[in-house]
Amino acid sequence: MEILRKRDLVRALERARPHPHPKVFLEQYTIPAELAAEILFTAAYTYDDIRGRNVVDLGCGTGRLGIGALLLGADRVIGVDIDGEAVAVARANGESLGVSGAEWVLGDIDVLRGRFHTTVMNPPFGTRVRHGDRRFLEKALEISEVIYSIHKSSTRDYLLRFLEAQGARVDALFQARIAIPWMFEFHRRKRRWVEVDVYRIVSGARGGR
Repeated sequence: MEILRKRDLVRALERARPHPHPKVFLEQYTIPAELAAEILFTAAYTYDDIRGRNVVDLGCGTGRLGIGALLLGADRVIGVDIDGEAVAVARANGESLGVSGAEWVLGDIDVLRGRFHTTVMNPPFGTRVRHGDRRFLEKALEISEVIYSIHKSSTRDYLLRFLEAQGARVDALFQARIAIPWMFEFHRRKRRWVEVDVYRIVSGARGGR
């Protein structure tokens, strides 16, 4: 059933299970349901980038963005992640939320081929693997027309220069905060806030409807 109200999407995504054993080197931080819903509603109802579209979720994790896209009327979603445990949880989340049209792929993002209209992703920030965020952007630019992506605000100047050099256009950017709970041994607080930017990027690729 297609969801038409943002608060209903938030409630649905809150029911999706988080990763039971997140891995620090993959920077596996679950996107908050409220932020996922905000991004997807903007994509769907401001820019018409979801309903009836082919959508890919790179580094899908437990599937919140991809599942949310299906709940807003995406025609097809492919979620790709290198972590088998995350893919299994994404598949289970999709089943528990009653969505169809999703394909969950275990593998590196480089295994993905084809063309899509929209990429939605919460990529690594690049703090553990240098330029991990850039690698995800490069793949998204290769395969899709439009990209919605989350990055640390501290990398904004660098990423804007990088995207300009790739011939991509950032036509929307809004700021948000993500609360990261204590998850790993090196964390010193029960929760810390990270300032992030959400980008809408137009790549110029074609053929993904």
